[in-house]
Amino acid sequence: MYKNLLSLCLLLLTTITLRAQNPASLIGTNKAATLKTINGIFKDADQQYLHLATLIKKNQFPKAYFPKNDSLSTSDSGWWCSGFYPGTLFYLYEQTKNPAVLKTAEAKLEELKAEQFNKSTHDLGFMMYCSFGNAYRLNPNPAYKEILINSAKSLCSRFDPKVGLIKSWNSGNPNDYVVIIDNMMNLELLFWATKVTGDSSYYKIAVTHADNTIKNHFRPDYSTYHLVVYNAENGAVKQKKTAQGFSDASAWARGQAWGLYGYTLMYRETKNKKYLEQAQHISDFILNNPNLPKDKIAYWDFNAPNIPEAFRDASAAAIMASAWLELSGYVSKNAGTVYNNTAKQILSVLSGPEYLAKQGTNGGFLLKHSVGHLPAKSEIDVAISYGDYYYIEALSRLKQIVTK
Repeated sequence: MYKNLLSLCLLLLTTITLRAQNPASLIGTNKAATLKTINGIFKDADQQYLHLATLIKKNQFPKAYFPKNDSLSTSDSGWWCSGFYPGTLFYLYEQTKNPAVLKTAEAKLEELKAEQFNKSTHDLGFMMYCSFGNAYRLNPNPAYKEILINSAKSLCSRFDPKVGLIKSWNSGNPNDYVVIIDNMMNLELLFWATKVTGDSSYYKIAVTHADNTIKNHFRPDYSTYHLVVYNAENGAVKQKKTAQGFSDASAWARGQAWGLYGYTLMYRETKNKKYLEQAQHISDFILNNPNLPKDKIAYWDFNAPNIPEAFRDASAAAIMASAWLELSGYVSKNAGTVYNNTAKQILSVLSGPEYLAKQGTNGGFLLKHSVGHLPAKSEIDVAISYGDYYYIEALSRLKQIVTK
């Protein structure tokens, strides 16, 4: 009897100790505890991002932090990740109302605004909507509106009606028309543009792109190819392949996350059930995949050859969590519970000591252990700006759900 009592006491002590070391384990316990945990993370993230601001110079945007050699990688405003840093700052300001965070975010917008006329990239949704879009949502400044409309026009310049898609990457072969699954994320900017201008052309381009992506990008099991190469003259499919995944036939984790998020937002903006069904099919592929780890933090590729030793991708997990929190509100109660609980599990793990950095460490970034482009030996097991962005977005969505 005494041995059993002692064992029980030790178990309770261990549980209390683990919770003290990892406050994120409180997520999902009850409303008050969940909100306390989320608000605490926002407060710490606020200070971490102000620390990051001291490490970058004017016209620099943080890309990644490499812990092995303690180095910070930055870009100019033309890099596809440039909008994530100011975008994260605006999400944090929304939660903490720290004027220093707002000042830092607004300063970066000034350095970014020239990209509204950049027609050489499809990433204007990432660059401009994640930054100026969040700024406009919090403060409907006419100057922000004009910048976003110009950005949408620049994005539309990459749409070719013969192919029916927005070109992602420019190719050395003029007959190659390359489209990557990531491009689904840029369509949100176009829906916004139709709402504020009344011009339906933006909406039609977004829908056409999404429909052709469903048609050509997905396998029968609803996993997605990273990229499809089309014939620029007639839109015929030439190749289906990968750049950042393990192989042409593999399921690159962040690509699956982009697809999940992209078709969730397509349903939000159109209420067309085929997009809802697509998002659920993609969810089924991910959640039923035998290579999805128990903690739901995906390996960098679902078909990586060295699972379970393969690198995890915190950024892919954060994108999935944010998408599932939104998707949970559009589906049946049972499906919604699965999506919601999975997202909470992911956020609990990401908010623990294995993934969430201590203040003053990790080069000022929040999350550790993301993978950018493993085949190119670039940004492997590092902190990455978009991982932070979708992590904070997911926590903001969870807070909104909890406080309903």
